[in-house]
Amino acid sequence: MPIATVNPATGEILETFEPLDAQGVEERLTRAAAAFADYRTTGYAERAARLRAAADLLDSGGEETARTITLEMGKPIGQARAEVAKCAKAMRWFAAHAEGLLADEHIDPADVADAGASAVVVRYRPLGPVLAVMPWNFPLWQVVRFAAPALMAGNVALLKHASNVPRTALLLEQLFTRAGYPQGCFQTLLVGSDAIEGIVRDRRVAAVTLTGSEAAGRAVAAVASDEVKKSVLELGGSDPFLVLPSADVERAAQVAVTARVQNNGQSCIAAKRFIVHSDVYEPFAAAFVERMSALRVGDPLDEATEIGPLASESGRADLEALVEDALRQGAKAQCGGQRPTDRRDGWFYEPTVLTGIASGMRIHREECFGPVATLYQVGSLNEAVELANATPFGLSSNAWTRDRTEQRILERDLQAGGVFFNGMTASHPALPFGGVKRSGYGRELSAHGIREFCNITTLWYG
Repeated sequence: MPIATVNPATGEILETFEPLDAQGVEERLTRAAAAFADYRTTGYAERAARLRAAADLLDSGGEETARTITLEMGKPIGQARAEVAKCAKAMRWFAAHAEGLLADEHIDPADVADAGASAVVVRYRPLGPVLAVMPWNFPLWQVVRFAAPALMAGNVALLKHASNVPRTALLLEQLFTRAGYPQGCFQTLLVGSDAIEGIVRDRRVAAVTLTGSEAAGRAVAAVASDEVKKSVLELGGSDPFLVLPSADVERAAQVAVTARVQNNGQSCIAAKRFIVHSDVYEPFAAAFVERMSALRVGDPLDEATEIGPLASESGRADLEALVEDALRQGAKAQCGGQRPTDRRDGWFYEPTVLTGIASGMRIHREECFGPVATLYQVGSLNEAVELANATPFGLSSNAWTRDRTEQRILERDLQAGGVFFNGMTASHPALPFGGVKRSGYGRELSAHGIREFCNITTLWYG
């Protein structure tokens, strides 16, 4: 079946691509193995020069790249430009810091004297070709945040991108080739999901990282485990956004809107459940609903657009099913709750705030991928924490409080890979990124991320 680029703002097929056949996949795996044999011996200065060259190319072609992203998955063009710039920044960060993050660790001889060692060194060595199974929602950033540290560590990359962003997938391969990387260091595999198992099982593939749905993560992790291969998973999220009495309510409401609708609401780390203390519930709810209602929905290539279409027709159908289930069981739409009446083409959905959420509703326990917020009222910090943790996910969290005692409790008790106080959850090259529970395992970015795909080797000298 052909792989297609479909404009989500119109439903128009822009371009189709033939997927690789078995021979095409074999050729790329062979190239990856050959490339790793040489690339692993390169020095950090050489790797950094190439990664900085890739960043320069992103900067110089940023407008064209941003347009490609928007046409494939529908995010507003301004956000697409920001994604391109963020990728270039991350490349330069890892080019500058990788050598220090992966520096040899020398164990104090006194600590190992009883083992008969005169010296012990811990060294980070690359594993080999790493397969990245990546999603469409941040089609450039999701790949770069894997590829930049992996390449700086001396690994080579194989990309199986989401099938609705083939142009971006091919653009990435061309980017690294133009930046001077040897053939086989970064390759895109235009294949369907049915080909992933065979690639993971191939002896030349050393490890796999996946960002995507829980179902996809379970499937890939099961195969990797069966093959005894390292895997890193970043799966879904249903991040809480807590607003407590000491919060700056107006600021919290302003940030809450951005936190929910960034990328048209299609972000694993977007705030999705807004848990507000009764002391500040009314002013927060009024400001939040007013701001959500005022968002401009439209053509994502229009500079004034704040909310573009969802990336796929099936994605919108899934979102509608969650909202309709909640409304049938008594939830109330304070704004939105339907498709825009003035948008007949494309996969648009109105920014929505739902109240009256009950535990039996699907939207209470499932990830909601789109511009839909659920708003809860609680009477205490303990109730807020209990509700925040009442989800199978644990990716990140937001907490608005100036009370240091409350902050300490939240630091201790929130079940998530990150707790962001008085600000919006975000990813940054210097910060470890990942979750707990069904949000996955392992970390991306930072020292923790670059070491995930390293052979942490003990060198013992007698």
